[in-house]
Amino acid sequence: MLHYAVVFFVIALIAAVFGFGSIAASAVGIGKILFIVFAILAVASFLFGLIRKS
Repeated sequence: MLHYAVVFFVIALIAAVFGFGSIAASAVGIGKILFIVFAILAVASFLFGLIRKS
């Protein structure tokens, strides 16, 4: 999932360079959502791993 977030940020950078502002804004929005979901799942996985070990 982190891979897809990075891909959308790269798409946003390329779109911004070529002047496609609305596409860049959409790609950044999707990238932010994917990164937040990744962070939440990573923290949840870490916490469940700690709980399972004890």
